Amino acid sequence: MRFIYLLPLLLATVPLAAQATCAPSGFTVTNFASVPHPNTRRISLSGDLVNQCNVPAAAQVRIVAKDAQGNVIESEQAWPAGSSNIQPGKSKKFNFGPLFQFSPSMSSFEVEIVSVREW
Repeated sequence: MRFIYLLPLLLATVPLAAQATCAPSGFTVTNFASVPHPNTRRISLSGDLVNQCNVPAAAQVRIVAKDAQGNVIESEQAWPAGSSNIQPGKSKKFNFGPLFQFSPSMSSFEVEIVSVREW
């Protein structure tokens, strides 16, 4: 009799166990560009976040601004798609510029996917 009660529970968990999850390596950033606007003391840090996973998911992106010596000037992270998933093979445009305070000493930028979540 116990088997009859456990069978629906076991059947309900099979699709969840078989479903693959997405890791940070399943996302890429393409078309990243940094465009300073020194006259207005702003910068544009834009690109496309691409989901290469086999499931809809969202990714958190970190951009680190460095000076010519490699010292970190500023670092910001955000979820370009907010609390929405990006479909497999699709992308979401982003611009982190408004999150940064422009500095003329910014000479390079590192872009990294720090975490992934399925909403």
